[in-house]
Amino acid sequence: MKPLASRWARSIALLAAVALVASCGLPRVGPNKREIFAGSVQREGDAFIVAVNDRVTRATSVVPSLGFSEAFKRAGQLGSDTIHPGDLLGLTIWENVDDGLLSGEAANSTALEQVQVDGSGFIFVPYAGRIRAAGNSPEALRRIITEKLGVQTPDPQVEVRRLAGDGATVSLVGAIGGQGVYPIERPTRTLASMLAKAGGVTIEPEIAQVTVIRNGERGTVWFEDLYDHPEYDIALRPGDRILVEGDTRSFTALGATGSQSRVRFESQTLSGIEAIAQVGGLMSNAADPTGVFVMRNEPAEIANQVLGRNDLQGAQRMIYVLDLTEPNGMFMARDFAVRDGDTLYVTEAPFTQWNKTISAMTGSLGAVNTLSNAAGN
Repeated sequence: MKPLASRWARSIALLAAVALVASCGLPRVGPNKREIFAGSVQREGDAFIVAVNDRVTRATSVVPSLGFSEAFKRAGQLGSDTIHPGDLLGLTIWENVDDGLLSGEAANSTALEQVQVDGSGFIFVPYAGRIRAAGNSPEALRRIITEKLGVQTPDPQVEVRRLAGDGATVSLVGAIGGQGVYPIERPTRTLASMLAKAGGVTIEPEIAQVTVIRNGERGTVWFEDLYDHPEYDIALRPGDRILVEGDTRSFTALGATGSQSRVRFESQTLSGIEAIAQVGGLMSNAADPTGVFVMRNEPAEIANQVLGRNDLQGAQRMIYVLDLTEPNGMFMARDFAVRDGDTLYVTEAPFTQWNKTISAMTGSLGAVNTLSNAAGN
């Protein structure tokens, strides 16, 4: 009777295991292709599902438009080192006598640091009096001071330097070699030269963005475009604020990919194939190359163009399907542009779920055999 009881026990346990596996959901990375397609407007959902082709890649190839307005580009360069009210000046005066007007017996030079040009454009120099500095270049001011001091001390020598002050200066912050306030001088009257003066960018040039804020107006360009498009190397104005920061765009990768995370863009434009490569490619033992999806909220004008309609209004939920097994599937993925905020999702291959089912049943049957063997003893 024991063999019969053992067989009955094993049969009942097998049926229980199959019922258990069928009734409970197995672990998986997310929805499968069938469930995603069920969310289309033609079925149960509200998303448009579109297979990517040449027409779709052209309609969706929108990249962020960065550049300066005409007001920025039309601004002319400031005069060569012109001094403005609020500027800080550094003066050094040498005298050709042992006991000069300004220098003591032990030295023949005097340094006057941080002499600020007042709101009316004047500075005060001992024994030379109140001198108009604004509107002059450092060289012109040097000659004026030399002439006034020459009346009282023989053959004085004067050096005038412009320092960073409240006058013709700009401020630089962000991913720059030397953050701070810099005077606009002859070599640094344009954006590119000022960035070089401050030590250049400290992040990858390909993703660096430069923003100039002037009188409440903002303009942003790619750092590399300063050299590719000379018209973006704009003339600076006193009070300009310059911000250098990395590209903040990103996409989210989920499913059967090498990495499931939020991923920053590594270039100005990012294709579907590059996005897959950035996350480590598809999982060779789990991914379905026919089920690569890019999900986004598409503006109405692009959605209408993609779908060949003209009645859609407002942002539309779009799901773009990339089938890498198609003859030109890799080319389509290469030409399809991934945009800021996109979700890249790769489904699991059908055999993956089958393997999980078999593994679950095998594990269950192993437990059943243990129980039945114990019952038969």
